[in-house]
Amino acid sequence: MLKNIDAVIFDLDGTLVDSMWMWKTIDIEYLARFGLEFPEDLQADIEGMSFTETAIFFKNRFKLPDPVDKIKRDWNEMAWDKYLNEVPLKEGVREFLDYLKEKQIPAGIATSNSKELVDLIINKHNISEYFKSIRTSCEVEKGKPSPDIYLLVAKDLKVEPLRCLVFEDIIQGIMAGKNANMKVCAVYDEFSKDDEKEKIKLADYYIRSMRELLQ
Repeated sequence: MLKNIDAVIFDLDGTLVDSMWMWKTIDIEYLARFGLEFPEDLQADIEGMSFTETAIFFKNRFKLPDPVDKIKRDWNEMAWDKYLNEVPLKEGVREFLDYLKEKQIPAGIATSNSKELVDLIINKHNISEYFKSIRTSCEVEKGKPSPDIYLLVAKDLKVEPLRCLVFEDIIQGIMAGKNANMKVCAVYDEFSKDDEKEKIKLADYYIRSMRELLQ
């Protein structure tokens, strides 16, 4: 899988850390503050959006009175303790990061999460040393499935897109990697298990755990 690859770029939530499960709970609790019910089509509508794009979407769809910055701030506060105490690295992640470091293959992160929560996760798990670029979709024009975030990280790493390998857990993220002309490895995650067949079809490779990469 790493043949002809000069850099590896990871999504964060659902790929490096087991965190996707908590966001539906947060959305339900957040909407309840305004007396609103959680629509079942919501997750599909916002998948891949940047943190800012998602906040704008919520404000418009649910006619929320709060400004976008406050919506984002509230989500950060609601997620903070969960990320601090309930979100582990996924199986095999640290071992694979050690392997990349040993082989001197540069790595980056391209995430739709907020900068505040990304910093929290990176510091909590003490993994900043493994990454030469950590970027959020709020830093580019469009979130996933646009290739913008992946192209930005590749530029940081000074590696041509064709020589990059992306790890992603959701369909919109896989499409973002493919739209950037990168190789993509889909990663199993419980949250997106219903999309497994589509993920396998879209991606170049598929793994259930990063431990498979070390065998």
